Amino acid sequence: MQTTLIIIGIIAAILGGLFLIARAKMKNIPVVADNANILTLTEKNFQHQTKNKLILVDFWASWCAPCRMMAPVLNEVADELAGNSYIGKVNIEEYQSLAQKFQVRNIPTLVLLKNGMEVNRFVGIKNKEFLLQQINKIK
Repeated sequence: MQTTLIIIGIIAAILGGLFLIARAKMKNIPVVADNANILTLTEKNFQHQTKNKLILVDFWASWCAPCRMMAPVLNEVADELAGNSYIGKVNIEEYQSLAQKFQVRNIPTLVLLKNGMEVNRFVGIKNKEFLLQQINKIK
């Protein structure tokens, strides 16, 4: 019985250590500048910028490590989009009302809008191919 408890304690300590190491690495993920093709969306320009467009809106926050992981992916997607398709970003710390309007509960949340209306939603980290495929389905 004592041996079992010792083994469980060792396993718990190892898992706890691994968790702390992973957390430290995620905090050190660098902030990537937005691609010039990415629209910065605010409460004032949101309706105008999403009107008559197909736009993938990223709801993010600066403290969110998965959001920082998505930034390079969104930059690549923005480079490949043409025509009336765009990537937009909403900082939920600055524009909480937009996050509330779209009922954003977790970040990153990506909302695909066509003519200002939601047509699809994705939560969490997604890869470039997945996002391009979803955008091309709606075009």
